[in-house]
Amino acid sequence: MPEDLAPRSKNPVKWFFSNLGPGLISGAADDDPSGIATYSSAGALLGTAQLWTALITWPLMASVQMMCARIGMVTGSGLAGAFHHKLPKFLIIVFATALLIANTINIGADLTGMADAAQMLSGFNSH
Repeated sequence: MPEDLAPRSKNPVKWFFSNLGPGLISGAADDDPSGIATYSSAGALLGTAQLWTALITWPLMASVQMMCARIGMVTGSGLAGAFHHKLPKFLIIVFATALLIANTINIGADLTGMADAAQMLSGFNSH
């Protein structure tokens, strides 16, 4: 239902949080400890020399997010559900396995980043 046709809640706080949607989660998902460690290292090494790439990558990221949102609106399911109807089961299993491996590595990197941050604060060896 379009936002202007949706019934507005009498409670403005409830209305505000109900309109945030999945964009908030998607936006915050990349600000994990391993990402912050990567951004800090790249910033310390390169400074602002690579900042120009944001002019290219931001519109690309926005178009991918918009495509995923439109697929969700049309199909009524997420990207995985849309893939389920268009791709063979074997490919879905391969993609799901690759996603599991990538997320496992990302969790390991997050734990390492948090351990290094704790070591800087406490002085105890993170290993």
